[in-house]
Amino acid sequence: MIIEKLPGTDARLYALVAPLVMSVPIIRQNNNYPFKTSRKHLWFIALERGEVKGFMPVERKTAGACIDNYYLAGDSSELLTSLIEKAKEEFAQDCTLYAISHVRHVDAFRACGFSELKTWKLYVKMVYEANGESEKQCV
Repeated sequence: MIIEKLPGTDARLYALVAPLVMSVPIIRQNNNYPFKTSRKHLWFIALERGEVKGFMPVERKTAGACIDNYYLAGDSSELLTSLIEKAKEEFAQDCTLYAISHVRHVDAFRACGFSELKTWKLYVKMVYEANGESEKQCV
C-alpha cells in the first residue's frame, strides 16, 4: 500500500475520491456529513493496486491543522494509524494538529499520541502537540 499526498483542488484527487465521496453508504458511514475540500486542504490517499482504500483530508487553519471527514475501507484501524502518522509527519513539527475523530476511532488516535479536548455524541475533538508545545501557528 502507498499513501499519496495531494492538494485539495488537484484534478487527480477528484478522480480518485469522487466515486467514494458521492457514495450513499460511505456518506452514511460519515454520519451523513458531506466531504469537503479547498485550497487549504492536503489529502492523504491510501492506494492498493490502484484502488483507494482510505483517505484523510487535513485543513490548514490559523490555529493549526485539522483532520476531519476521513474514510477507511472496512473501518481498518491499521489504515487509520498509517494515515494519522502521515499527517503527523507533514504537520506536527510546524503547528498543532487537531482531529475531529469518530467516537469509534478515539482509541486509534490516542495510540498515536492524541488527547481529547471535547466530546460530542458522535465525534471527539482531539489534539496532538509534538514536544508538548501548544499554540503553534500554521503558516
